[in-house]
Amino acid sequence: MKTVEESAGISGFDAYKRVKGRKRHILVDTLGLPLSIYVTEADMHDTRGARCLLAGLKYFVPRLKKIWADAAYRGQELAEWCQTTGDWELEVVERPVGVRGFSVVPKRWVVERTFSWVSRNRRMSKDYERKVQTSETLIQIAMIRLLVARLGRNN
Repeated sequence: MKTVEESAGISGFDAYKRVKGRKRHILVDTLGLPLSIYVTEADMHDTRGARCLLAGLKYFVPRLKKIWADAAYRGQELAEWCQTTGDWELEVVERPVGVRGFSVVPKRWVVERTFSWVSRNRRMSKDYERKVQTSETLIQIAMIRLLVARLGRNN
C-alpha cells in the first residue's frame, strides 16, 4: 500500500512491486472475514510478517487447522514454524504452470476480495496514518462498516 509524507516514518520499499509504503498482512476465514490483521513496512519479508500475524492466535482461533497462503509465504522454515507454534498446516497456493498475465488462483481470490472490500473506502486507498496500529484499526472499521451495511440490507 502506498503511503504519504505523513506516514513516512514507518515505511519501506518493496522491490518486487516497486512501491514505497507498507504491507497489509491479513488472515481471513473462508467467507473473507478477517481473523487477524498486521501492517508492516514494505521492505519486511512476508514470512516475518506472517509470523507476527499468526503469533498468539492459537488461543483465539482454536479450530484453525489449515492456512492457505500466497506464493510469497513459501518456505520450509515458515511451514515448520506454523506446525510447531499452532499445529497449523501451511499450504502455499501457486499459480498454474505456464500461465502468463492475470489468472484466478484458487483460494487466493478470497483474500483479494477482502482487500477490495477494504479499498472501497476512500480513506483506505493510501496509507495516511502515522502509526501502523491506526492502519490496522481502520481496516477493522472498514470491515465492520461493510458487515453493518449488509445486515441493514437484509432487514
